[in-house]
Amino acid sequence: MTDTEQEKSSRMSLDQRETLCGKVSRQLQRFKWRDIFTWQLLKTLLMGQGLSALICGTAVTSQFLASVYHLDLPMLQSFINYTLLFLSYTTALLFRTGDGNILQILKKKWWKYILLGLADVEANYAVVKAYQYTTLTSVQLLDCFIIPVLMILSWFFLKARYRIIHYVAVCVCLAGVGAMVGADLLAGRDQGSTGNILLGDGLVILSATLYAVSNVCQEYTVKNQSRVEFLGMLGLFGTLISGIQLAVLEHVQLASIQWTWQIAVVLSGFTLCMYTLYSCMPMVMKLTSATAVNLSLLTADLFSLFCGLFLFQYSFSGLYIVSLVVITVGFIMFNAVPTPNSSPESVSGEGGYDNQAADFDEEGRMGSAVEVTSEHQEKEKETDSRGRKHPSENRECVVISSAEL
Repeated sequence: MTDTEQEKSSRMSLDQRETLCGKVSRQLQRFKWRDIFTWQLLKTLLMGQGLSALICGTAVTSQFLASVYHLDLPMLQSFINYTLLFLSYTTALLFRTGDGNILQILKKKWWKYILLGLADVEANYAVVKAYQYTTLTSVQLLDCFIIPVLMILSWFFLKARYRIIHYVAVCVCLAGVGAMVGADLLAGRDQGSTGNILLGDGLVILSATLYAVSNVCQEYTVKNQSRVEFLGMLGLFGTLISGIQLAVLEHVQLASIQWTWQIAVVLSGFTLCMYTLYSCMPMVMKLTSATAVNLSLLTADLFSLFCGLFLFQYSFSGLYIVSLVVITVGFIMFNAVPTPNSSPESVSGEGGYDNQAADFDEEGRMGSAVEVTSEHQEKEKETDSRGRKHPSENRECVVISSAEL
């Protein structure tokens, strides 16, 4: 190649780079950040972190009960929570009329809610038992298995369709979890039993799968039925199932408890956090999705670690801050772009945050067309001074313009 040809090729490559940079620059100038960082996204982020704070409260109080007061009764703690749900939400279903009454619900869907209650109770129990066989690191890593399971179940049953940005966002969040686990290892917090790691890891995976099933059922119910129905039926069957397991598995430990006011206060704190978590999670899930909620809950372990710095004298690592920032960025990326459904109609009867952008776009177009058509109909009804209506050519023009909208 001659010097002239080399100069031409270098100039062409330079022009191509300048053209590419120009396109990117123009796209960034036209990009509206307000379309992403909306009040809806901020509210979703804050509500998700509120749920993480509640999970942190349950973790801290549980650790107090186990390490300070030597009270390790997970089924008792679950039973109290389900009983409160029963007293508040199941009772509310008794006073409803029509299809919302508890008798009508039981006639049609009793077996579905039995499976839901069983999945939720056993998910709580399996993850607690896993700590007896495996390490904290394994639990934190394998617990993230709930995210891909949720996405698969949402794809098939809720007809959610994810874009590339959503998969990238999930990877970013999992990278944040990896940073958190790395900080734990550097700080020497890899506590837990190693008696049967394979069994413990299997329990964590089982727990994550059952949680995913419960959360997908929860999202479908709160978006198509009601939050009270979901919590009421979960309270009914959760109380029955956890009560049976409590009587079978923990009756000896329960009879040997030496109650003090300190134990009562800490147990009450756990119950308050857990009850509030169960009551508020359907609200957040109705605005977003089960996958988005669980992505926001990845920061719960970080909140627990921050509390442990003061309560249990954990050692601090800068990777904790990095992990919090990375998970938050991934959560924002996931919620910034809607996840449309494959079907024209949303699974949700009232619509969730996932489909708001698509719904707004369709409604905006239809609204514009209807508005233009209605204006034209009003004009057609008007007559001029000669008693003649407007010519039909205008009708064709208006119809074309409304279709273009």
